[in-house]
Amino acid sequence: MICRKSDKESCLIAADYIRHGKVVILPTETVYGFSGIVDGRHYSYHTDKKIQEIKGREESKHFIQLLAKIEDLKKYTRDVVPDELLKLWPGPLTIIVHTFAKDGNFVTTAFRCPGDEWLRKVIGECGAPIYSTSVNKSGKPILGNILQIKEEFGKDVDLIVEDGDKTENRPSTIVSIGEDGSVKLVRQGCLDVSFAL
Repeated sequence: MICRKSDKESCLIAADYIRHGKVVILPTETVYGFSGIVDGRHYSYHTDKKIQEIKGREESKHFIQLLAKIEDLKKYTRDVVPDELLKLWPGPLTIIVHTFAKDGNFVTTAFRCPGDEWLRKVIGECGAPIYSTSVNKSGKPILGNILQIKEEFGKDVDLIVEDGDKTENRPSTIVSIGEDGSVKLVRQGCLDVSFAL
């Protein structure tokens, strides 16, 4: 199915698909992204595995998780994220923090609170974080042309929310928080965070 972001019900349609374990393509303020709901206590859809298959990506590489609200980050980590970074949220900044794994050990997870209000509403309607990763085959250029996206991935996903071309956009900047609270640049994207390093 295809709908336009400008459609009145697009937010609810997208959230309904995601809540039911479907893989969708959503526009963000950076690039188009594959999305699916992050598994919780009451359901297990493994949408990350579905997206990995579509992208042809290694299972060891994890996806960014998008949050509806800045304060939601505290639900998943005890890391202290510097205020100068949190002030850049909502926005195109991904922050890698330490989170608890099911076995009680620490793992790292990448989170972003997107700058697009529509997208934050979708996440809020889902009631859980959603995965996000650029629309492309692993190792290939990111697709921003909506016609190319439909042609290459239209049969692989359950829904595409169209918002024009995003060919000039760059992905988010990624930083990681060390155990000592230090900040490290992982990927330079569309946001300059050199002042916080």
